[in-house]
Amino acid sequence: MNTSEFKEQMKKQPYIVANSEMHLHMHEMAQRARKITVEMNKEYLTPDEIRKLFSTLTGQDVDESFGLFPPFNADYGRNITVGKNVFINSGCCFQDQGGIEIGDNVLIGQQVVIATINHDFNPRKRANMFPAPVKIGNGVWVGAHATILSGVTIGDNSIVAAGAVVTKDVPENVVVAGVPAKIVKQLEVTE
Repeated sequence: MNTSEFKEQMKKQPYIVANSEMHLHMHEMAQRARKITVEMNKEYLTPDEIRKLFSTLTGQDVDESFGLFPPFNADYGRNITVGKNVFINSGCCFQDQGGIEIGDNVLIGQQVVIATINHDFNPRKRANMFPAPVKIGNGVWVGAHATILSGVTIGDNSIVAAGAVVTKDVPENVVVAGVPAKIVKQLEVTE
């Protein structure tokens, strides 16, 4: 299985059986991602060097407006897309096998976790997985230590408060906070 075939399968949100061809491909790509992120995290790099490594990790050129403060970790790498003016702060972990789409003008705080895989609830099948993409709209701010779970879409301009655990879709122009995250404020967007 190659990356293109894997990403096409992920769009269908398949049930991934442990030790299947898809699962083995995920492990192979995780080793590739680890090599790149170790390079990114081991010493000081210039912003240009970080952008180049992130582009290698994702398999697509990122805009020169992209910024990232290491350390950063990804489980797959090739299923992350980022828009323009995206900043990812230090200590973030992206489990991107199911797909992570980040829009333009997005700020992601320290130690944010984005998870796109759930395991089977049946303990005898616990190693099997359900992928679902995470989509982050334009103008979103994700606060430090937030966790965004698989299948969640965050609407444009919304804010995820620090420490929130987002388990359901977030509409645009709101602030969500808590565990699980709930709407705590409507935002008035002005020009």
